[in-house]
Amino acid sequence: MMAVSSSEAPLNRRLAAPVGITATGQCFPPRVVTNDDLSKIMETNDEWIRTRTGIRERRWVEPGTGASQLGAPALQMALDNRGIKATELDLILVTTVTPDTLFPATACRIQDMVGATNAFGFDLNAACSGFLYALTTASSLVAAGGVRRVGVVGVDIMSTIINLEDRATSVLFGDGAGAVIVERVEEGLGILDFEHKVDGSGGCFLYMPAGGSLKPASAETVAAKEHYIHQAGSEVFKNAVREMADNSRLLMDRNGFRGDELKLFVPHQANIRIMDAAAKRLELDPARMMVNIDRYANTTTATIPTALHQAVEEKRVAKGDLVVLSAFGAGFTWGSTLLRWAY
Repeated sequence: MMAVSSSEAPLNRRLAAPVGITATGQCFPPRVVTNDDLSKIMETNDEWIRTRTGIRERRWVEPGTGASQLGAPALQMALDNRGIKATELDLILVTTVTPDTLFPATACRIQDMVGATNAFGFDLNAACSGFLYALTTASSLVAAGGVRRVGVVGVDIMSTIINLEDRATSVLFGDGAGAVIVERVEEGLGILDFEHKVDGSGGCFLYMPAGGSLKPASAETVAAKEHYIHQAGSEVFKNAVREMADNSRLLMDRNGFRGDELKLFVPHQANIRIMDAAAKRLELDPARMMVNIDRYANTTTATIPTALHQAVEEKRVAKGDLVVLSAFGAGFTWGSTLLRWAY
């Protein structure tokens, strides 16, 4: 029998079983850094930052704090909110661009810190889209029956890779961690659809030049400040607006939903102008968009899980509500997830 080509057999994004998020958690460092604080160490001011980004303040860790030290408490909070023990996890997926170390994986450290003795784990790096990629990975594994419960942790310590001499990027980022528990849910709830994309030609617009095998750390790379974020803001902006909106619209249309049926839109918290523009392209009521960038800035892969946790705390989402998550990040990577809230 001849194999059916991919063009003849459309991909089926429906999971084999209903799987969804059943608990959330978060962790932020206590140190608050306001725009006025930044104005004391660089040429900027509160109005310049707020009008261009929507950010009023962010959280930064104290030096020597690793991603695991935020990720583990976030996961523990999610476990506590679900009412289960860490030993009931089968897998820990950590998504980050700022791991404690290149190896061992930060997932290994978090597994040990929370006492998830029955779980295996690994790190996933898709920049700001990482949480959604990890959510799809976790959900697919649960639906296939390979694991029962997964802890998905999005964590980044962005203050360690920003150049305080570059005000265009250094004012944008904060540190934080968010976590969710993924497992089987009632029929009709949970993940309904997803769409993820990569365009590697966009990698030159948002990247870190050194620190990997292509350009290992050296005295020269440190002196040249090549271990910091480099970003072409205008290119990232226009691509993020288009792809987050179009990808989210694709999922709504593909599943036959109208915009007014969407209860909550949770975009990656990159820049309030990007978020507002994406919501406008979706013809979405701004009141249905979750925003926490004003208080926490861009925490990269932690923005969506922390925003979800805060939406739950604020009772902005309830069982059965239609929710869209959408992200765009370095790579370029982007994606969206459509789900019905499961609890």
